[in-house]
Amino acid sequence: METSSVFKNEKILSYEYLPDMLPHREGQIQMLSMHLNKLADGKRTQNVFIFGGPGIGKTASIKFVFREFENFSGIKTLYINCWEYTTATSVLSKITQEIGYPVSRRGWPKDEIVEKLVETFNKVNKSMVICLDEADQLIYKDSSVLYDLTRMGQQLKEPLMLIFISNDPHIFSDTEPRVKSSLNIDGIEFKQYTINEMKDIIKQRTKNAFFSVEAGVDLLIANTVLNYGSDIRVGLDCLLKAGRVAEEEGSDILKTSHVKQSVINLKRVKQELLKEKITDNERTIMEILEIGKEYVSSELYLEYSKRAKNAVTERMFTNYIDHLEQLKLVNAKRKEGVHGFTRIISKAVQDLK
Repeated sequence: METSSVFKNEKILSYEYLPDMLPHREGQIQMLSMHLNKLADGKRTQNVFIFGGPGIGKTASIKFVFREFENFSGIKTLYINCWEYTTATSVLSKITQEIGYPVSRRGWPKDEIVEKLVETFNKVNKSMVICLDEADQLIYKDSSVLYDLTRMGQQLKEPLMLIFISNDPHIFSDTEPRVKSSLNIDGIEFKQYTINEMKDIIKQRTKNAFFSVEAGVDLLIANTVLNYGSDIRVGLDCLLKAGRVAEEEGSDILKTSHVKQSVINLKRVKQELLKEKITDNERTIMEILEIGKEYVSSELYLEYSKRAKNAVTERMFTNYIDHLEQLKLVNAKRKEGVHGFTRIISKAVQDLK
């Protein structure tokens, strides 16, 4: 096999790579560990909702904690990505399969699946932690899963802990109060990295991924990532492409000049990453805004209601706009009108084509 003069370990730049340490997420990891330790002691604990922007360590932190927790606790952890499992039935079937009770190919009614889950859990007589990542993809399409999971948890002999992850902090806004109360959720917010924190993270990756790195590369990548919404995956993609440029030049060191050449392709990368992070309803809103027109919030909601298959309430629609604004996909300017303040919404001007 041909060896690289630049890359020491290219896998370290993969989105899926999980480092031995997660710098600057110690506080969130400690909070998660506190809940899991209660479970390990046989006590019931709160369920957890992890929220924050895309690419800032939410999924990595869960996988890190799960890896460390399973090593000493013996409690089963289950990670489910709701881009793949988008209905209550598919999630419940997945859980059933993971605990060793395969669902019939003909499919079962949800009540029967819950019954089998409770029966099997109680036979195993062990606690379990289930993480639903990208939970908005599931809850907005089939919120009945919340009722099913809480009902199941109430019938188990041993504690069941649920962890929800989403970029959208409002996914429980329209949840029935009785179900929301039963969920008993503790929220853990992941805020964007500062420039120094991002520099530390990039420095750790470059040290392990490359043989030699020119001074200034870490800071340049960190600044680039912050300019693209603090999504660490953008930085990893930039480093990978910069390494490829260095190889083509026959260089044995990663230079800032290589990074500057790789930045050209980041606009497309960011666009693709953001497409993964918005719901179907948010895509409908973006399609309306594609024509470049500005909308008063109430007008945009009316247009959205005409197009959406399952239109949400106006309050939930406002949450969608807030989320799209957080992702820097839309501009929402406040304007004073006859009846108070309203918002003028338009597509954010970005070179993402």
